[in-house]
Amino acid sequence: MVTKNNRPTVADIRAMKARGQKISMLYVTSLEEAAAANAAGVDILSIEGRFFSPEMRDAAGRCFVQVGLPYGPAGDLVSAEDYLKAAYHFTRMGGDCFYCAASLDIQKTLCDNAVPIVAHVGLIPSQCTWTGGFKAVGRTAESARWVWDHVKRLEAIGCFGAELEVVPDRIAELITRNTPMIMLGMGAGPHADAQYLFSEDVLGHTAGHKPRHAKTYRNFAAEFERLQRERIAAYREFIADVRTGAYPEPQHVVPIADEELAAFKAAVDL
Repeated sequence: MVTKNNRPTVADIRAMKARGQKISMLYVTSLEEAAAANAAGVDILSIEGRFFSPEMRDAAGRCFVQVGLPYGPAGDLVSAEDYLKAAYHFTRMGGDCFYCAASLDIQKTLCDNAVPIVAHVGLIPSQCTWTGGFKAVGRTAESARWVWDHVKRLEAIGCFGAELEVVPDRIAELITRNTPMIMLGMGAGPHADAQYLFSEDVLGHTAGHKPRHAKTYRNFAAEFERLQRERIAAYREFIADVRTGAYPEPQHVVPIADEELAAFKAAVDL
């Protein structure tokens, strides 16, 4: 079992940025995905609080784990105290850092309590109504300055890092080179400190819209479809066996000795 003492730390991730080492990051939702990421050597896992558990932490092994603290509309955390309690809860469970897209004052409260916080800049899905929906942010000088200023505010309150989502690659390069925070790039080009994808995109079973930055390495959708066909076929065979009496067979039942059966019958007068 991997313990906290031999997992990467915040200091280790910062050291990776300092030496220019590219960081791999995946969003995962299952024990199998977490275990596979650990076995493959992925650096950072992003796991929402609703999926995080001691079993998930064990499956993640040596991966540095970012636990998502859901922003108010997507969860039940509202006040700074709510977020702090949740962060401490997941810290005890083995979380290494925490995603928080709440207000600056909430993020600051977490940072002031030495909680490693990853914020979000650029396209922030939970707040994208303010930037025009699900589209790139920072394509004009004015919009890019808005992203830059946001990064600087996050720096000032002590955030460990920020997801940098769907901004032009050259803006992402300038931001990444001029901030001590770890910039976790999702659709932000090759210059972010980390490249961050969803496991479902990597494995080719994306539900709904597939973003431009997604890259598929395997076709799990076809395999899942095959497995569903096999599942239905197996269920149909089971139904047929039940109806014809082919199931259960002798090996599926509990036997009783003849003398015990006879004694039972005598006891109940059958």
